[in-house]
Amino acid sequence: MRDERGLYEKLCLEAFQSGLAWITILRKRDAFRRAFADFEPEQVARFGTRDVNRLLSDPGIVRNRLKVEAAIANAKATVSLRDGPRALPELIWAHAPPNRRKAPRSWADVEALTPESTALAKELKRNGFRFVGPTTAYALMQACGLVNDHLAGCRVRADVERARKA
Repeated sequence: MRDERGLYEKLCLEAFQSGLAWITILRKRDAFRRAFADFEPEQVARFGTRDVNRLLSDPGIVRNRLKVEAAIANAKATVSLRDGPRALPELIWAHAPPNRRKAPRSWADVEALTPESTALAKELKRNGFRFVGPTTAYALMQACGLVNDHLAGCRVRADVERARKA
């Protein structure tokens, strides 16, 4: 995934998922999209106190003030990056690891963070992003195709690798 809106959405959902089961986020995804203006960064960047209060009273989403405020701050940071040396997609993809990694043979071989995710988290934070530690950054890298952690022999692994290289 390389489009700004999609990457911003994934970043937000990864942050909201932190500490929760993914199924919780997946079940609430449509509500998140409605609540956060379909994750259009320009619109979310304009959210104010009234919007924060609206979001904190919305039972369709995860109502965590720090995460809600991080999603708004991250929208502002996403928009701000457009005026810098590289926009959000370029910033994220600049941290893709070399394609020399072997396919994990078991779930024990799948890492929770890497030097690349640590560097990505630091760069995002340096640019005003919040709720983006190295583990969240690595989950984003997995979700967006920067890394392919499908196990060796998984029927989807080759498809994901082809999409990653495209």
